[in-house]
Amino acid sequence: MREGKVAVVTGGNAGLGLTLCKRLLSEHKNLYLCLACRNQIKAEEAKKTLEASHPSAVISIVILDTSSVQSVYEAAQNIKRQFHHVDFLYLNAGMMPVSGVNWDTFCKGLFSRNCIFMLSTGTGLLKCLDDTTPEGLKQVFATNIFGHFVLINELDSCLGGPDRPTQIIWTSSSAAARDNFDIEDIQHTNGEEPYKSSKYAIDMLSVELNTRLNKKNIYSHSVCPGLVMTNLTWGILPAWFWKIMFPFICLMRFIVPSLTYSAYSGCEALVWLISQRPECLDPLSKFYSQCSVCGTPSVKAKQMSIDVDEASELYNQLSDLNMTFHEKYKDKHKILRS
Repeated sequence: MREGKVAVVTGGNAGLGLTLCKRLLSEHKNLYLCLACRNQIKAEEAKKTLEASHPSAVISIVILDTSSVQSVYEAAQNIKRQFHHVDFLYLNAGMMPVSGVNWDTFCKGLFSRNCIFMLSTGTGLLKCLDDTTPEGLKQVFATNIFGHFVLINELDSCLGGPDRPTQIIWTSSSAAARDNFDIEDIQHTNGEEPYKSSKYAIDMLSVELNTRLNKKNIYSHSVCPGLVMTNLTWGILPAWFWKIMFPFICLMRFIVPSLTYSAYSGCEALVWLISQRPECLDPLSKFYSQCSVCGTPSVKAKQMSIDVDEASELYNQLSDLNMTFHEKYKDKHKILRS
């Protein structure tokens, strides 16, 4: 077991997650960092990169694939063996399987009153796919929501407590949309926008976690990093397109400051949150990373419109689903817990 503040970051080996780790180590000294990643080789590469720029950092790796409930169970036990308390739990791992761009929508949207909304949220622009995991779950749902929900539950014994709070920080999105979520179909089996559904579910779950866990000194926050250029974003459209668009994006910040572009700026709200007193933050707020036209990052809180009864129902459905996996893996799970 280790003393000192501990940050666990899922998906910390690349993109926004890796930049977040760099900023955490730079801005919060004596922080123990745990990279919870699904790929051992990429995690080791990320660890070496972080150690090169922060030679005194203490960094560990836990293999975690949030799309696999069994992997989450095993990872949670590994984390609890290393740390008696987790101060900051960053739920950053996620996926957005894009099969192409709807160019017809893009061209029409450029000359419509919805242009800014379309460009800032991607609404209607992307064609998404969603597979089924070997455990029978929809992949986007399992990766973005359910795996993280299971992780929170499995880490219960090292979260919160009377003397040290825990902050749970979700990477959400401006694309989170109520219209894409159906409480009768939380895995989005029948819908066409699984990513947007999952991000709205994240916002709902964050609100409900506060309702249930604040009394345990556990606080949940939802963050929108804005439009960030990562490997995922570069892969949607050709690199030349984004380079041509950069001056336009900077000018658009007059109206849409969430066009952060760089991963460093996109991490602003994620890093800012752990410097705040969590009990003083509005549990119904979503925190946005923003940029001025010249690129100066900032944070803005915006009230979320969440149906609290629906959020409670989502939590209950996720709990019931988790119980089915506990039953499925009960023999192996007993071994893991021993």
